[in-house]
This record gives sequence, structure tokens and C-alpha cells, in this order.
Amino acid sequence: MRVLTVTLAILAMTGPAAAETVSLYAAGSLRGALTDVAKAFEAATGNAVQAKFGASGLLKDEIAGGAKADVFASANMEHPQALSEAKKSGPVVLFARNRLCALVKPKLEVTSASLLERMLDPQIKLGISTPKADPSGDYAFEVFRKAEAIKSGARAVLENKARQLTAGPSSPQPPPGRTIYGALVTQGAADIFLTYCTGALVAQKENPGQQIVTLPDMLAVGADYGLTVMTGSSVAAHRLAEFIISPAGQKILVSYGFASGTQ
Repeated sequence: MRVLTVTLAILAMTGPAAAETVSLYAAGSLRGALTDVAKAFEAATGNAVQAKFGASGLLKDEIAGGAKADVFASANMEHPQALSEAKKSGPVVLFARNRLCALVKPKLEVTSASLLERMLDPQIKLGISTPKADPSGDYAFEVFRKAEAIKSGARAVLENKARQLTAGPSSPQPPPGRTIYGALVTQGAADIFLTYCTGALVAQKENPGQQIVTLPDMLAVGADYGLTVMTGSSVAAHRLAEFIISPAGQKILVSYGFASGTQ
């Protein structure tokens, strides 16, 4: 963190540069927030941002394979750290925090207290994202590990029954302009979907009647989001990273339900 902060401070003193296009690869859960951050950055600097959103694990693999990215904003710390350790990027900064919630179909009776029992119910379809490809799926598996401490055998049951509905090679695409999680619940692919609380909020707005259930303390899982700038990237790329962790960028992230990663 200190190394990147010093680097950005030096860059901030170099004065204006010619307008450039910055390639931003970012977790799908950041689409709304970072789209607005990018617009604010473009207005403030004159630089353009070309963003690609998707599952963080898949984006990391693309970058490692040679895809041209300047800034990588991941839904975990591990993926950008892997790039940093491979000397493909600079230091990794924690820039946002999220949590896992349960998105529940309308009229299904589920509370925080009954959530584990309902997820274990053979009649309930449980949806998650694909582990390794998408950190959301990894966080769901962490929930399942925690469930084992509450009820013996719960982990195996949940891992076996969970439907990996997103971020897989044959996963459906979301309807235009809408989030995939709410669509899958509406279509009946899942009765309960473990996803980020920010994504659940968007799904609920798009699909009134869908419920958001907070995970109980014994199952709660937080998500730390990591930011890194690719090695050899332009001054504009570093300035975008600086803008994301600035008070202006953090304010936008918080407005979308994220917790600040810089406080």
C-alpha cells in the first residue's frame, strides 16, 4: 500500500499528460460503481476508460495469458496478488469491501436464523457462482465450511447440492441491462442464491418481491477487493487507480453499497 501511495503521489506532481485510453478489467460486481467512477475520472482528466467486467478469476487468467489490461480491480485479494507476484503488476491495494447475502425468491419463508436449515432442505434449489472462476463462488464455499461447525455433514451436503450457475463455460448471460442473479431466481433456476450483498440489492430493485437475507454471524463471510496496476502501464492508468482510492472514488463505491477499503 505504501509503495503504491508514494508512486501515485509522485505521478500526481508530474503535471498533465496527453489524453490516453486506460484499459480497466474489473469484477462484474463492480460494474455499476466503476462505470460511474470511470465517467467521473474521464470528466476530471480527459482520459478515456475502456472497461471489461467479468468474473475476477477468468479476468486474471486472461491477463496472465497476455490480455492488454492496465488496471485490474478484483473481488478478492488473491487474484491481483498472483499477478503482482508474477511481476505482471505492481503492489495490490485493498480498495473496497463487500459481504455475501442470500437472494431469496418471493414468498419463500427464510430468515437469518433459518437460512442454513432452508439451504439444506432437499426441496430448495441453492445457487452459487463457480468457485475459482469467480470469488463469489469461493466465498460461498467458505460459507459451507462454516456451516460444518454448526451442523455435522452440512458442508458436504451444501457443496454437492449447490448449483454453480454463473461464471462457468456454459453459464447463461444476463438479460440486457439486468443482473444475472435476479434473472436466475425469477426463472426458477435457484430458490436461494448466495451472492454479494451489492448484487442482491440490484437484483431486488430489478425484481420487486425478491428478498435479501443477511447471513447469521456464524455463517457471515466478507469480501476484500484488490486493485493493482499492470507493469509498464501509463501515467493515466496510475491516475485511474489513484482516483478509485481517492475520496471521490470511494464515495461512489459506498453509494453502491460497498464499504470503503481505505478507512
